[in-house]
Amino acid sequence: FESPAAEYTELGLSLDNLLIANANATFIGLANGSSMEKVGIYSGDLLIVDRSQKPNNKDIIVANFNGTFVCKIIDITTGTLLSASDEHAPVKINEGDVFQLEGVVISAVRIFKDRQRLMSCLP
Repeated sequence: FESPAAEYTELGLSLDNLLIANANATFIGLANGSSMEKVGIYSGDLLIVDRSQKPNNKDIIVANFNGTFVCKIIDITTGTLLSASDEHAPVKINEGDVFQLEGVVISAVRIFKDRQRLMSCLP
């Protein structure tokens, strides 16, 4: 019998080459919470974030917002941070707020097996 794995073709690519355009400006973060699930980002996912990318309107970004790291959709035209969830209201970035863009989320990676090992690697 032929193996079910025979249906899959090895791509011969490295994940670094596929996911990271600028290694010196890229970091990996860990998603936490449920506010971005409707765009496919779940708690525990690894986020590939590029600091060198200038965000376009409605890009998914990681930012420091008033001392808290957030992963949100940025609406540049209205200066608002949006969640991909009806349970979280949009948040307007006001003049007195501390807002520091950390980078644009390029992709997310989901770990299915041995998540505990991943979590033990974190500080």
